[in-house]
Amino acid sequence: MSKGIAITGMGIISSIGNTVAENLSSLRAAKPGITRLDLIETRHRDAIMVGEIKKSNAELETQIGLAKDNNLSRTSMLGIIAAREAIVQASIDDIDAYRTGFISGTSVGGMDMTERYYTTYQESPEFRKYIATQHAGATTGDIARHLGIRGYVTTISTACSSAANAIMLGARMIKAGKLDRVIVGGTDGMSKFTINGFGTLMILSDEACTPFDENRKGLNLGEAAAYIVLESDKIVKKENKKVLGYVSGWANANDAFHQTASSAEGEGAYLAMKEALDIAEITPDAIDYVNVHGTATPNNDMSEGTAMLRIFGKENIPVFSSTKAFTGHTLAAAASVEAVFSLLSLQENMVFPNLNFKTPIEALDMTPQTTCLEKELNVILSNSFGFGGNCSTLIFTKA
Repeated sequence: MSKGIAITGMGIISSIGNTVAENLSSLRAAKPGITRLDLIETRHRDAIMVGEIKKSNAELETQIGLAKDNNLSRTSMLGIIAAREAIVQASIDDIDAYRTGFISGTSVGGMDMTERYYTTYQESPEFRKYIATQHAGATTGDIARHLGIRGYVTTISTACSSAANAIMLGARMIKAGKLDRVIVGGTDGMSKFTINGFGTLMILSDEACTPFDENRKGLNLGEAAAYIVLESDKIVKKENKKVLGYVSGWANANDAFHQTASSAEGEGAYLAMKEALDIAEITPDAIDYVNVHGTATPNNDMSEGTAMLRIFGKENIPVFSSTKAFTGHTLAAAASVEAVFSLLSLQENMVFPNLNFKTPIEALDMTPQTTCLEKELNVILSNSFGFGGNCSTLIFTKA
């Protein structure tokens, strides 16, 4: 097995907690964060369920300590909170002591602010400061400046696999000797743009989502930010760092099937899982648990399940669950949220449950783990699949 790249810190804010500890507490208690919308004025307020962080932008500004005239978006502020927690846990006092990079995934960027004021820009100059926050890279720049990172900084926007690809790129940069450490992950705030976009696709549920259930109705949108700190063996050894786990395998593939749908054969998912296993230098039987993408949409769960059957075989499917029934689908942040959850699973030797499941998908006959399960875990595979067929798989191993 490949040793992989060391993880020395993690941070998260989601609808089930404002810190890693709070998220773990909610996972252990099987306490989801799926509610009606409270913070966005929309006609869809009572029509959908979401994983909303119950903190206003003003509260986030106060928590971070921002000046009142700032132009940061909700996506940026959530990212700052999560990345800051990760850096603190990694005991990084001097960000410039080593070649440090920041790779962040997002799809929403600053839309939550630009959509709020775009009709008033001509007559209200005070709101024009938000125009510059629209693009995805502005969010990454905001977080990097707040952290004091002046080295390699880049943004990945591959829809719902964004954070997975950020983690993968960071691991590859360290392995290639280009960087000594990288803060990697993703952030997305809730916005009308995404609510309306997913509504147009008719894949939003008016109830709490039911991943991998025969009667699944669709996904719950969520918002979150999560980051992990990757560091080279040189730093870990020199500073006697505590290692939380390793990123041991990674891969990205594309089934080139459809703009928003996955292929019936799960080709992209299959290729991503297969290559990640090869890079980790392990066989499918080494996987102790799969944190599935599991969006609770008819297409995704069927496609992912089919790919898993191809990889593992019907008689050898590992324990699996989707944690999106806790947080909602947090879009570009999903893979980093689930990276944190995977690391917590490794540390706690616990599989967190696939909530709301009742009936197996008839064509798959696969049953996820529906209660907290104490189990020795050494190797976890985590899937994240995005629009455009962009499929990514990460493999995490115990320190």
